[in-house]
Amino acid sequence: MRGDDTTTGPAPVLRRGQVQTAAGCAGAVLVTVGALLGRPGLVHVYAGLALLVLAWWRYDRHGSARPWVTLALWAGPLLAAPPLFSRDVYSYLAQGLMIADGLDVYRHGPAALGGPIAERVPAVWQDTPSPYGPVSMLVSRAVTAVTGEHAAAGVLAMRLVALGALVLIGLVVPLLAPGHAPAVFRLVVLNPLVLIHLVGGAHNDALMVGLLAVGLAAAVRDRPVVAAALVTAATLVKAPAALGLVAVAVLWAARSPGRRPGVRASLGTGAVAAACTVVVTAVAGTGYGWIGALDTPISSDNWSPTALLGRWTAAVFAHDDVGAALSVQLWRWAGVLATLIVAGLVWTYRNRIGVLPGLGLVLLAVVAFGPALRPWYVVWGLLPLAAGWPGSHRRLAVLCTVLTPVVLPDGYAADLTEVLAAVLGVLLGAAVSGLVRLPVPARAVPR
Repeated sequence: MRGDDTTTGPAPVLRRGQVQTAAGCAGAVLVTVGALLGRPGLVHVYAGLALLVLAWWRYDRHGSARPWVTLALWAGPLLAAPPLFSRDVYSYLAQGLMIADGLDVYRHGPAALGGPIAERVPAVWQDTPSPYGPVSMLVSRAVTAVTGEHAAAGVLAMRLVALGALVLIGLVVPLLAPGHAPAVFRLVVLNPLVLIHLVGGAHNDALMVGLLAVGLAAAVRDRPVVAAALVTAATLVKAPAALGLVAVAVLWAARSPGRRPGVRASLGTGAVAAACTVVVTAVAGTGYGWIGALDTPISSDNWSPTALLGRWTAAVFAHDDVGAALSVQLWRWAGVLATLIVAGLVWTYRNRIGVLPGLGLVLLAVVAFGPALRPWYVVWGLLPLAAGWPGSHRRLAVLCTVLTPVVLPDGYAADLTEVLAAVLGVLLGAAVSGLVRLPVPARAVPR
């Protein structure tokens, strides 16, 4: 008889997947608890980050068959935390309240509003007009119409918007990456960088990327007008999504019969984008001040490569204000030139690179060479690259892992004590993660 020849392999794999899902959930809980404790909770936060990141890495090999359950367990605890790694969400809420009070968000900063929400906005942004488009303003206004000046409720509502955008991304992953959807879902939707910053930080980048993803999916499914409208909506959250319109036009042209398909697709995409912009701006009632606000100043201590080089060069002209200012501007223009070179190369080799990976590369170039750099900006190009280039997954995962812990939970610069607490937390989290790994039982050998 061969009744004893059954293997026991599948059960341990599923069990290990459940353990890693639970470990990631425990990590998210630790991050939330540590954030609630403030500075004394830094060890908790970084131990939780280590647990979450290591569970995510192992999830690819030992993953559960229920990725949506994993998303709920990993993102759910973060909904109860204070704003994580940034306080931008208070700016969003203040802008919603300013619109309700009839204030022009493209001329005034939160200081003009006053009150408990505006007081939570960092001092550096108190007098800074909004750099966001009318779709972002519509969302902020809708949220604050419900939550008013209740800060905790407002933060939760903005997080639910971000989580909804993440769900949209997850739903369109099979359309953008039909051959490797589970791997892309794991890399993008379950990514700790995405969860910590877009959900935990409630950034409107989640809404931008969500609308961009659905628009690209519509383009892939040969719905170019819908695609152009959705990508325009993403652009009216944050301007970098406008690059997605080029991808829509290229995909539209590839499926258009007749003469000059590229010209017709470009004109069609532009017409849809212009019409949507007019309609959305009229509905928002904020006017076109958002166009002029795109050059809103960035923080002086930005860590983008061009900003760093600009500051270092300006230090040489410490006693020459004109020379210092000129050196900063020259490096910014050098960043623009570098981005244009990348875009030109992508366009030249677009048939070899592919539309989605090309879009992802240009978006990452905007991040790398732009005047402002935040860890979560990498998410802009993550989905197009992951969907179009399966071979890039490991490199993208390494990049996201490195960027996940580089900002403190309160969003401010770290001192030595905080760095040591963070390192201690990572070591403790890694040690606990090692303990929860289950040994792999040997498979039964048929006799």
